[in-house]
Amino acid sequence: MKVQEIKEMAQRMEIQTGKLKKSELIRLIQRTEGNCDCFDSGRSAECGQQGCLWGEDCN
Repeated sequence: MKVQEIKEMAQRMEIQTGKLKKSELIRLIQRTEGNCDCFDSGRSAECGQQGCLWGEDCN
């Protein structure tokens, strides 16, 4: 997913995007949704979130 699409998603959730990097923004969205903020943290194999929206880009 492109950064602009992620920023638009965040804005719909009333999240201030500021100058956050893609990874930081996705983790903030994950926390806001009540999910584990594991995106791009090296813990993708441990998070247990099958079918995650961010799974394709995650490490």
